[in-house]
Amino acid sequence: MNTTQRMVISRRTALTGLAATTVAVAAGCSGGGGPDKPKASPSSIRAVDPRATQSFNNAKGSLLLQVMAHPDDDLYFMNPDAEHIVRAGVPVVSVYVTAGEAVGQNWVEGMPPKGKPDKAAYSSARHQGLRQAYAEMLGLDRFAPWKKSVLDLGNGVKAETNELVNGARKAQLIFLNIAMMSAGEMRLPLLWERPRTAMQSLVATGSPCTTSSVYHHDTLVDTLATIMDRFKPTVVHTMDPDPDYQVHDATHPKDNDYGACSDHRDHTPTALFTWKALSQWVADTTQRDGHPPRFVTTAFRGYYNQRWPHNLPPEVVEQKHRLVAAYGGDPQWECGNPGGCGDYGQGGDRPLKNRKGWIRSTHYRYKGATTAPGTDKAGRLEAYGVLGLQAVRWQETSAGSGRWGEPQNLGGGPLAPAVATVRDAAGRRLVFALRFSALAGQGRPDTREIVVLEQRAPDGPFKAWQGLGNPERRPDRGRRVGMPAAVATPDGRVHLFVRNAGKGVSGRVREADGKWGRWQSLHGEEIQDGLTVVLDARQRVHVFGEGRDTVHHWTQDEPGKPVRHQPVKGLPQPGGLPGAALGPDGELALVYRTPATLQPAVYRFAPGPDDSAGDFGDIATTELQDFAGYGPLAAHTLAARGGKDTVMVLGRALNGEIQLTDGGQSDAELVRSPGKLVPVGTSGILTDAGHRLCVVGMSPDAAPWIWRP
Repeated sequence: MNTTQRMVISRRTALTGLAATTVAVAAGCSGGGGPDKPKASPSSIRAVDPRATQSFNNAKGSLLLQVMAHPDDDLYFMNPDAEHIVRAGVPVVSVYVTAGEAVGQNWVEGMPPKGKPDKAAYSSARHQGLRQAYAEMLGLDRFAPWKKSVLDLGNGVKAETNELVNGARKAQLIFLNIAMMSAGEMRLPLLWERPRTAMQSLVATGSPCTTSSVYHHDTLVDTLATIMDRFKPTVVHTMDPDPDYQVHDATHPKDNDYGACSDHRDHTPTALFTWKALSQWVADTTQRDGHPPRFVTTAFRGYYNQRWPHNLPPEVVEQKHRLVAAYGGDPQWECGNPGGCGDYGQGGDRPLKNRKGWIRSTHYRYKGATTAPGTDKAGRLEAYGVLGLQAVRWQETSAGSGRWGEPQNLGGGPLAPAVATVRDAAGRRLVFALRFSALAGQGRPDTREIVVLEQRAPDGPFKAWQGLGNPERRPDRGRRVGMPAAVATPDGRVHLFVRNAGKGVSGRVREADGKWGRWQSLHGEEIQDGLTVVLDARQRVHVFGEGRDTVHHWTQDEPGKPVRHQPVKGLPQPGGLPGAALGPDGELALVYRTPATLQPAVYRFAPGPDDSAGDFGDIATTELQDFAGYGPLAAHTLAARGGKDTVMVLGRALNGEIQLTDGGQSDAELVRSPGKLVPVGTSGILTDAGHRLCVVGMSPDAAPWIWRP
């Protein structure tokens, strides 16, 4: 995170998100070039082949790799997820692309008057702040001594690395330290977009790395891919490669956003370089070893946190703040670092008082279950997800065994981290994903498309991947689309939905004969990414999205009719994506938290007396008083023999563990998962062939788990 950048952009430019006035603005927001787009680089791209289906390697152990633009991006945007994984005993390697030197002033009120800017010292102070924060994360004193050394990454690149160990917990920090403003006013957006550009690393005060490295576009990609290959992560945390467009006006000031988007100028290209390096690493490893690496990814939003209601309760915010405060440090501390003892502007309670509220939310860029569960005809559980940037299917070794077989590589990559899956009325499985169809930079295309994989027959082999295009016609707008959500209806149709660049919903329908209709805008109000889709008792489609003031709703008047926006009155402001299920009396049940709250509530409603989809009756509310936690929630209907069905609610506890409760009772006893499961991303819930409730999630070793409560 960096707080020194100030730019001005007109409201009209922000609204369109397209008419960037310079190459720098366009590249910083989108990496897609501008009016004077440079000639494309002729260098080749090594990337995942969508047709590749080699079996995966056997990952040994677990490791979390995080790639950030600035020191503290991980603490603000990737926590509490990162801390929960580390505290579970998973080693972490955190890579910081820039030096974070900004204007070189590490000053707060109460210090002596500002002196001459010292970028090398400020960069060093931020490094020390990270050592203080990670020492606390590992359970040590904040001034614990670290082992410092120089890492040779090839291509003439050398970087400082710091290591600290506390029993099973281990952290390694790697500082590439590329100057945010390199020679010739070169910045990261231009390094991504323009061919034949270069940036230089900054030597931080007191660093054991005393030489400056030169980075070209391909050098940075190769460097990140080298780090990936050396450490072989099983979990990768990245930043947001395709941030939302953002209107900037009196209500939503520009602040630290770049161009027409809702993020910093360095965050976006850092994410793009990371995703390109991941794709290159998978391609090279597959060619060299015959097997792609086994890892899962999570991408986190950045300054986006300022633009939507806060989604973390105070208890979790305080968890984040404890580490940010250690990073911020204090000018009175005696840490032994010649450059300073932290990023003082982030010390004390300043992050909590900051009106931008970055610390008060953690948002995934790609929302959806990390493992999307289902069952096959034999009654075995299945789970679909993304492993090594490729679609994968796990199958239970036998019905009810609780053990997974080896993952089957379904190809299709490079894919965003989650998939959506349904069975159509004929029993054929369909898997939907968001593909990085072009990830190039240097004046070449950067595009995204929705893709689908379909079985030829129930439980039969899959056809080839089919591209479903993008609801947005312009490539830069097409990069803003969200994750697919789908539902199959008894009439043989499959309804597909995505959030579009305008923050509304677009849909496409596959008819019973297998032919796809066109993308259609369903209009409605602005929502965050992540859609919840469910069928009601009359088999009508309902789509829910997390709006600014309420949960927005789209549905059909009758089965087979078009899906359209139909508001539900009385739903409170959401602080997270709602889960949805069919209630025991045929009503719809939504479960979510209001902003910054611990306990969620279940909201149940049904069509009114005139039986129209848009006329809902009173909303009944059940507050789940003993279900304190944070993050996404899932709901699932559990059939009860000889009694009323109930809606089960799945979510995370304050410590990140999985918990489950009966959504029909405000004081229902919650159930915690055994073995202290720490999930990666979002877990899924279903009932198996034996009508038993099952929770399916991903562990830090990139292997799924099954929990049958």
